[in-house]
Amino acid sequence: MQLPREFGRPAFWLPLLTYLAYQLNARLWHRPLPPLVTAYLSDLLAMPVILTLALVVQRRWVQRRAAFILPDSWLLGAWLYVSVWFELALPLLSSRHVGDPLDAVAYGLGTLFFRQLLNRPA
Repeated sequence: MQLPREFGRPAFWLPLLTYLAYQLNARLWHRPLPPLVTAYLSDLLAMPVILTLALVVQRRWVQRRAAFILPDSWLLGAWLYVSVWFELALPLLSSRHVGDPLDAVAYGLGTLFFRQLLNRPA
């Protein structure tokens, strides 16, 4: 089985491998990182990975067109959904979660990264 072409782009692997390295550091290496990195890196990297997965699903099983790109309205909807869920709803439902408006900014920057570098026809 061949991997989808979208997974071959360096702009996909950069956020994914950075996130994996960050998680390895948090769980195994325990190297100190700047507070800005520990607070927002995961949020910044989440949207390019999530949206690439969504793009692959849309191209393979829904639209069935390699040239399909996610419309800007879908990107805005995905950003709003993730921001509202993780920064508003989840903190209301669980005391373990804390909302931070700057997380929504990080999600937005990740969405823009996806739009500029990954949301291209295959």
